[in-house]
Amino acid sequence: MTLVPPPGRLAVVVGGAAAPVAAALVRHTVSHVLRHEGADAHVAVTFLGKDAMRRLNQRHLDHDWPTDVISFALPQPDGAVTGDIYICRYMAAREARRRGLAVREELVRLMVHGTLHVIGHVHDEGEARTRSPMWTLQEHYVRELS
Repeated sequence: MTLVPPPGRLAVVVGGAAAPVAAALVRHTVSHVLRHEGADAHVAVTFLGKDAMRRLNQRHLDHDWPTDVISFALPQPDGAVTGDIYICRYMAAREARRRGLAVREELVRLMVHGTLHVIGHVHDEGEARTRSPMWTLQEHYVRELS
């Protein structure tokens, strides 16, 4: 069971088999976004393999393929939010190779992306998403954190 921190406090939990980056980087990345967005949150970040991510995507979004990041949020009565972010190591590495980026940068991007979704940001689908205010904000944080 996830506990919500008191207002003004942040909590970040890291889990999953063989996280591809240090837990300290995950905590720093998610906490940075939450602080700058003024969000009270308890966020769990879990790293999954390709098959586990495909199953999660199928179960919750009815898509039978792996994806890079999935976020779930549960707003609390006091305004805080409890959120879960699932990141696929395989998809992150594949996208990093495709774009000629370091895997670490792509993982930071996915952590930022998931965190923004947890606290309520949304974007259009398809090509329009890279022109959305959320995407602009995401890339701002990725630059700050890289």
